[in-house]
Amino acid sequence: MPKSSDSPAAPPPSRDRESVTKALLDAAERLLVSEGYARVSTRRLAQEAQVNAGLVHYYFGSMEELLAQVLERFTSRLIERQRAMYAADGPFIEKWRTAWRLHEEDLAAGYPKLWFELQAMAWNDARLRERLVAVNAEWRAVLAEALARARAQHELPFDQPDNQALVALVMRLAQGAQLERLLGIDDGHDELLTWIDELLTSLEAT
Repeated sequence: MPKSSDSPAAPPPSRDRESVTKALLDAAERLLVSEGYARVSTRRLAQEAQVNAGLVHYYFGSMEELLAQVLERFTSRLIERQRAMYAADGPFIEKWRTAWRLHEEDLAAGYPKLWFELQAMAWNDARLRERLVAVNAEWRAVLAEALARARAQHELPFDQPDNQALVALVMRLAQGAQLERLLGIDDGHDELLTWIDELLTSLEAT
């Protein structure tokens, strides 16, 4: 009896582990962004990556592990970019404006959609939830560092809200905006950003 194409298999001789895992991660990222988790089956993923379906479990153990690695890989690219942006010379307000321009790029690239797809999965999967909490912590660390530098630079004459509260505020602002934008809602977004920009401009002047 011939073997099923879905059975576990060693990687084809012409493709090494690195190239196969990259093909699967790339394919999963594309499918999550374009079609959503509900339509990413092992067979569909293997077809997109042009590999044997058995290699999904051979290399990752489960679809959940593969998808967690997709998010972690995508996040690492963006975290590196954000750290470099905030570490550069220049006033904080310019970095804030750049961050929101990048926010638009990330929406177009599909990162928020991927994040929220996996977040919904994680509500009922404790192991996946731990991975997403760790990703969230990476974003918070970048913001905490950037906001702490900005507060020190401007020597703000008040202690509240503290840095942790500011990080939470910015995280909620960004993720709330992403959720609404994914639904096609942007009422008040420009007005809110304009108000924040004016506030930061006044602080830069002090």
